[in-house]
Amino acid sequence: MPKTTFYNLSEEKKERIFDAAMKEFSIRTFSQASINQIIKNADIPKGSFYQYFDNKEDLYLYMLEEVAKEKIELLSHIKGMDPNADVFEVIKYRTREFLERGRVKPGYVEAAMLMEMDNSEFIKKIRKSSTDRYVKILERDKERGLIKPEVDSELVINMISTFNLNEYFRNGYDKERYLKNLGDAIKIIKEGVAVSKD
Repeated sequence: MPKTTFYNLSEEKKERIFDAAMKEFSIRTFSQASINQIIKNADIPKGSFYQYFDNKEDLYLYMLEEVAKEKIELLSHIKGMDPNADVFEVIKYRTREFLERGRVKPGYVEAAMLMEMDNSEFIKKIRKSSTDRYVKILERDKERGLIKPEVDSELVINMISTFNLNEYFRNGYDKERYLKNLGDAIKIIKEGVAVSKD
């Protein structure tokens, strides 16, 4: 996370650094992203960067924190989610939120998709935290009798995440098409594809 010196900067300079980071992380994976390019785009001296952040990981965590804060403001007009929604409805709802944020804030969707393609240990931990939240909801749905108890919860979440990634990189960012295809994929996962012989 940022050092105290960063928080003492003007809002304009903080925004410049955030925008430069978002620009870089929306065209390159975390591992490929260049601190030098971020520094150049933010128009700050290299020494200043290290007065504000320890490293690229700190900057990335700051960027994620800022995106999370903006989420509340950007999505205030979207109807809230039913607290009893199953994991599949939660995924569809959050995907809608995510795509709406991407429409309003360019670079968000791209940065998130590139994060899914990075295999650094740092990014794997962030992804695992996200996966674990959905796994927990799926496990709750098992207890509610909505999901078969023998289902591998992590595998189901990984299947949906993989679908999301492929859908984005194969077909691009078309919100309505994306949501329709996600809904269809979830239906297949829920219902299966084989004809029952019973």
